[in-house]
Amino acid sequence: MTPQELKNSILQLAIQGKLVEQRPEEGTAEELFAQIQQEKQRLIAEKKIKKEKPLPEITEDEKPFDIPESWRWVRLSQIWSILNGDRGKNYPAKSTLSKTGIPFISAVNLNGKTVVEDENLLCLSQIQYDKLGNGKLQKNDVVVCIRGSLGKHGVYPFIQGAIASSLVILRNYFLNICDDEFLLLYLDSPLFFSEIKKYDNGTAQPNLAAKSLEQFLIPLPPAAEQKRIVAKIEELLPYIDRYEQAWSKLEQFNSRFPEDMKKSLLQYAIQGKLVEQRPEEGTAEELFDQIQQEKQRLIAEKKIKKEKLLPEITDDEKPFDIPENWKWVRVGSLLHYIDTGKSFKCDEVPPTGDKCGIIKVSAVTWGQFQENESKTCYSNDFWVDEYAIHKNDFLICRANTAALVGGCVIVEQIGKKLMLSDKVLRLHFSKMLYSYYILWALRTSMVRNQFSTAATGTSESMKNISQDVIRNTIIPLPPIEEQKRIVKKLEQLLPLCEGLK
Repeated sequence: MTPQELKNSILQLAIQGKLVEQRPEEGTAEELFAQIQQEKQRLIAEKKIKKEKPLPEITEDEKPFDIPESWRWVRLSQIWSILNGDRGKNYPAKSTLSKTGIPFISAVNLNGKTVVEDENLLCLSQIQYDKLGNGKLQKNDVVVCIRGSLGKHGVYPFIQGAIASSLVILRNYFLNICDDEFLLLYLDSPLFFSEIKKYDNGTAQPNLAAKSLEQFLIPLPPAAEQKRIVAKIEELLPYIDRYEQAWSKLEQFNSRFPEDMKKSLLQYAIQGKLVEQRPEEGTAEELFDQIQQEKQRLIAEKKIKKEKLLPEITDDEKPFDIPENWKWVRVGSLLHYIDTGKSFKCDEVPPTGDKCGIIKVSAVTWGQFQENESKTCYSNDFWVDEYAIHKNDFLICRANTAALVGGCVIVEQIGKKLMLSDKVLRLHFSKMLYSYYILWALRTSMVRNQFSTAATGTSESMKNISQDVIRNTIIPLPPIEEQKRIVKKLEQLLPLCEGLK
């Protein structure tokens, strides 16, 4: 149950007469209602309020639920006076409003409790206010939205003010008889919003007529019971608030749990804790030596270029212990070379013929390759074979937000003619490695932290990592067969994390 559902349940119990007990000595709502009618007649005689047309009797079919015998069903305008705003020629245009003067309230200024005094609060001049015939606010009036955000409300806290055409004023002339706080509880209750739904006559936009609002049903308890209901709600509110805090923490935990579990699995994987080590599979040292021999052969054959030596990995750089048959390595020591993309200028799409695309950085994140995340406004005249993206390419994003820079994918399938952009690199690893292990290693928090720490750029929305950053990034290397078993285990477990979302 959400905090709002809990609050709704308590409010529903309150207006059904089930939150506090009934006490015969407190009289009846019938007697209270008679007092209200006497007071209303006095105010009409003194011309403080206008005489209203009689409202239809409340039928048994209209009553949504049973209430205690000492209560009475009444219509909203029998308790509150409902006042419209001025919708005539004196209605102020928005362009004439300013930040100073007398508040002119619209739905955006209401927060369910009061009127919010912020940058959205616009004001009338004294001259504009004086011209208004209706819709002038008094302190403690209740403002209710009848167009758009139906039922949104707030108590007016200022001395003077006026309402926009989408609002009405509820004014309680019977404060000495009927508790205003109880009436406000009604405006938060499920009953009030079910009445809104019943009378909503809007099509393109939700809309209530003020005449419909007058007919809303409200259960009326005796005056003393009203006060006890309000007191009980105030007693329960701190518990509701505590429940909301606990519920919010649980929701945050639940929302984070799948991603946290995924991070934990990846961390276990690169610490050598996800699968067992098998002596017969050899060591990462042996594998590393073979990779270096391969690189030297390819350099000698002039198939790859010789690169500057990478620095030794110090103990201070190693963030955790790994199994004895593993080895800490720099990514550059596993690479043959890196392809860079190119910055292309957009050309008009030709009316006929084929066209090619340039991938955006959003194509290379921490998920699958998104070939639809590409610019497709290039004719084949722009095609350059060396930048073409192929199946099984290992791509890494060198420019993105601080959180996403270094995002990498392996292209498992491609159906479009796409090229590398200047913000995406293609990494060529030794064939002696299982590329999917490297992919998951580069996706771990340990590596992402290395990327984000080393990223440069003045804007958080666009950070960059250089090829040197990628080459110098350290990862733990297991033997090749263990790499495959780690990936297989991750492929079994990670979908379960996704299922928790």
